Amino acid sequence: MNGGESAFGDDNGGVGRRRRRLKLAGFILVGALVLGVGGAGWAFWRLNDNIKSVDINSALGDNRPAKLRSSSEPSASATASPLPSGALNILVLGSDSRSGEENAALGGGDEGAGARSDTAMVVHIDEGRTEATVVSIPRDTLVTRPSCPLESGGSTSVAYNAMFNSAYAVGGPICAVKTVESMTNVRMDHYIEIDFSGFAKLVDALGGVTVTTDEDIDDDDSHLKLKAGTHDLDGEQALALARTRHGIGDGSDLGRIGLQQQLVKALLDQISSTDLLSDPTHLYEVADAITGSLTTDTGLDSLTELMSLGESLKGLSSDDTKTVMMPVVTAPYDSNRVVADEPEASELWESLK
Repeated sequence: MNGGESAFGDDNGGVGRRRRRLKLAGFILVGALVLGVGGAGWAFWRLNDNIKSVDINSALGDNRPAKLRSSSEPSASATASPLPSGALNILVLGSDSRSGEENAALGGGDEGAGARSDTAMVVHIDEGRTEATVVSIPRDTLVTRPSCPLESGGSTSVAYNAMFNSAYAVGGPICAVKTVESMTNVRMDHYIEIDFSGFAKLVDALGGVTVTTDEDIDDDDSHLKLKAGTHDLDGEQALALARTRHGIGDGSDLGRIGLQQQLVKALLDQISSTDLLSDPTHLYEVADAITGSLTTDTGLDSLTELMSLGESLKGLSSDDTKTVMMPVVTAPYDSNRVVADEPEASELWESLK
């Protein structure tokens, strides 16, 4: 494993269709939703009420990295409210939540076992919001996990050489954000989390997703068996692909990260190619799947706030979105774990400030 090597890079391959111009992360869909349902107050209330939130700012206080500086003013027009245009850093987590029968059936495990953040991405949006960098953090990275406040009162102890995804397990979103900020010295402006069942429902609501695999996949843990080639996956299969790590590459989390990035791009292609505005019922189903699976910080916990974010990103395309992995090397004291490769890792995080 090379320290500065990325498990995935810019997608310049020629498989299948070329990347279309996309709206980042599908949140433009929320804006379209408001237009689509029009005056349907019940639908708006239902979807707005779907979103769960955590008050991370209040929990962490002011002892955090500095906010990003912005030299630009919000863009405005005579017919639209001003939209934010400054740089943003958003921590996006995919969690294997154990809560609920649906998550358990999809591999979330026993409810009493807690949840982990099996996917972690820092999405950096440049000032002007026309370029972005998505940095994946391997869940097997060993870090110093800081002391984190607990909802029940008190706080966790500092933990050295702890697996990165243990932060979510012991302290939820608040500890996940604090750990990322501690290891990167980069302020997370927002937090977005999607769980097992929500991801699967979203893929199914979109009619599936098309992916191309370069090698056969046979993973007993994720229960996914695919021959190399192009496949149309349903929600459960897409989730299995996102969880697959054994039987590909070296069997580590790094190979899974490559599959996850490929799946994200394929899902965005599907969102972009689906004419949701022509079918309000289908639009509602997709929006219900998205909002029903989200946990956000309190700055993004309403349709109005999500719509504002989505509208501010309408000039961003996938061609302007770079995907990388935090540079890592094998941990010297545990061949099954990795640590940040310095100084490359710090230089990467510094570039996001």
